[in-house]
Amino acid sequence: MSAQFMSRQRRPGCRRDRMPCRDETHRRIEPFKARPTRWLREFQAGVREPAGGVNVISWNRLYTLKSYLRASLWIVPFLALIVQQAFFRTVLASEAWTRWIPPWPLGIEGTVAAMQAIISLALSFIVFTFGSLLVAIQIASGQLTPRIIATTLLRDNVIRFTVGLFIFTLLFAIGAISRVNTSAPPSIVWISGILGVLSLAAFLYFIDYSARLLRPISIIHSVSEQGFAVIEAVYPERWQDADRQPQPHEALGEPDRVVSHAGPSDIVLAVDARSLLITATRAQGIVELVARVGDFVAYGQPLFRLYGGAATVPARNLCGSVAFGRERTIEQDPTFAFRVIVDIATKALSKAINDPTTAVLAIDQLHRLLSSVGGRDLRNRYLRDAKGQLRVVYPTPDWEDFVQLACREIRIYGTENLQIARRLRAMIDNLLEVLPESRKPALRVEGDLLGQMIDKAYLLPEDAALARVADTQGLGGSAKT
Repeated sequence: MSAQFMSRQRRPGCRRDRMPCRDETHRRIEPFKARPTRWLREFQAGVREPAGGVNVISWNRLYTLKSYLRASLWIVPFLALIVQQAFFRTVLASEAWTRWIPPWPLGIEGTVAAMQAIISLALSFIVFTFGSLLVAIQIASGQLTPRIIATTLLRDNVIRFTVGLFIFTLLFAIGAISRVNTSAPPSIVWISGILGVLSLAAFLYFIDYSARLLRPISIIHSVSEQGFAVIEAVYPERWQDADRQPQPHEALGEPDRVVSHAGPSDIVLAVDARSLLITATRAQGIVELVARVGDFVAYGQPLFRLYGGAATVPARNLCGSVAFGRERTIEQDPTFAFRVIVDIATKALSKAINDPTTAVLAIDQLHRLLSSVGGRDLRNRYLRDAKGQLRVVYPTPDWEDFVQLACREIRIYGTENLQIARRLRAMIDNLLEVLPESRKPALRVEGDLLGQMIDKAYLLPEDAALARVADTQGLGGSAKT
């Protein structure tokens, strides 16, 4: 009787079927990394995924965990605690091999005073660092945008490793002072003194680094560099003039099955495209991801459309390839880098802040990003197997999305300022010169809209004429690059 009861308990019930991301039969598949075309070429050439057992953790859960660890400030300090304990015991155990170290020049009272000073300094450094970090987060999120907290400040390795050094020094000095009266080896005291000096130097460097980090240009440039990395990852192929027109594809028609999102209402953070390609190829069908990376997906909203043999794939196998979260990240979302920089520009153009020069700095980085995106092939929403059969369809941003995101809001909020109007004109004119012909219609539209906005914003014809002149500095620079 109990065996039958346990058998019934193991069967997947309705409630368990609605869990979207658990898959006991999903094999180990390498996550979607920085160069997606590499694994795509390997797969199309006949390379199969490595043999392995059952996945202990699904891809989306692993991605969420890795994303959390990258944006967590406490990980490195906690590891410093563990490393300190291991290192301290190693130094004690190696006393016989460190007899060549000269004795500590101070007596017991002097050594205790020195260790107490190091402990006080390390503790003060930790308190000051965290206190200043909280103030910096408040100021930066208020003056720039709250999106930089997770994308820049909490992921800064200088901050994390500096705090880790302070904690390591604090704990090591505490261990040293507790053994001063028990004939501690000289190496313990010498290492504590060296760590104290290093902590003081690190603290002075951290003060200078923090002052530089919180400058608007440093934040904008950091986000821009992350944007370049994700653009190269999502669109690794350069744009070819021979392939200017999008390749036609067969109409998919009505799906054989629709898989709805059964988890909490969240934002799509990343997609394991390789897993979807392998799954669709095995099933001899087509998997279409409805939502784009960065889209909000509510509970019950369609997430996948399945065609052909893919209709037999269990929902949890598919949902395990999509990572969700409450806030967008940059790893697979190239438009989010644009979004953060545009938010900084529009915040600077608000009446409360009124800092158009910061907005010009933001346009400089948007100019760089648009130039990079415009020179790349944006058509990677269709993945095919080794035989050339369409297997996976997933939406990605196109050129018009990037251009509108970079220009529209800044134009609406900033055309009344001469710096913004002239800098936008310089960006559009330069992109029209350097990008392929197929990229120019969207840029011409933005240029025309900017001209119409200038006509309405300026009452005096002299001001309107000045606003129409391209200037890479905004105002006071060369007329045209």
